[in-house]
Amino acid sequence: MELKERVALVTAAGSGIGRAGAMAMAREGAHVVVTDLLHDRAEAVAAEIAARGGRAEAMSLDVTDDAALEGAILGAARRHGRLDVLHSHAGVQVPGRLDQVSAAEMDLSWRLNVRAHFVAARAAMQVMAPRGQGSIIVTSSNSGVQYDREMIAYCTTKHAVIAMVRQIAADFARRNVRCNALCPGFVDTVFNAGFETQMGGRVALERYVADTIPMGRFGTAEEIGEAVLYLASDRSAFMSGHALVIDGAESI
Repeated sequence: MELKERVALVTAAGSGIGRAGAMAMAREGAHVVVTDLLHDRAEAVAAEIAARGGRAEAMSLDVTDDAALEGAILGAARRHGRLDVLHSHAGVQVPGRLDQVSAAEMDLSWRLNVRAHFVAARAAMQVMAPRGQGSIIVTSSNSGVQYDREMIAYCTTKHAVIAMVRQIAADFARRNVRCNALCPGFVDTVFNAGFETQMGGRVALERYVADTIPMGRFGTAEEIGEAVLYLASDRSAFMSGHALVIDGAESI
């Protein structure tokens, strides 16, 4: 097992990509701390991991609460004596152009899509740097390497978090702590609600995916979960500061 005896913490792990990554890491032997804003969803994922023979614990967590976020990460490290992987996944998608997005909505985007990842990474680094090992995975988006139409808050923050990931990677490479950005394209989860509304409904979104993405389909959460496993494991031991784009060639 590639992650045997390792400890991983995942935010927003109650559904979609967060869940898929947690499941993939547990399958490979990691003890996964499953966190989500809704405790019932976190519990359901932890129970599913346990039912498959894995190890997990559930925790409710609001990543916009700095003290709670730092406490969850440092508490997990204290309980288990280590923290090997952080997948900071929580985020928000606010659609709209400059004239359609309020300053409050931009602040919310920044708080969830950049600042919460900063707080989480900073807490994890307190554990990982002294031990001289660790993998921090931050979810960005293929919107962080291209420019969507009428998505100013989302694109701005997703570009920003890639810059932050690269800075962390450069600053801590000699401490053997890796930091990479996960950049999914269209994955068929509820997170696409903003794009779906913007495009005029589910049928229009499906038409866009079929016509615009070269592979002609949505990605699956499980496909992105395998990428999480890759970034968490020693398979990617010489990779840091990278934006791993998985989008069916949409951004080319």
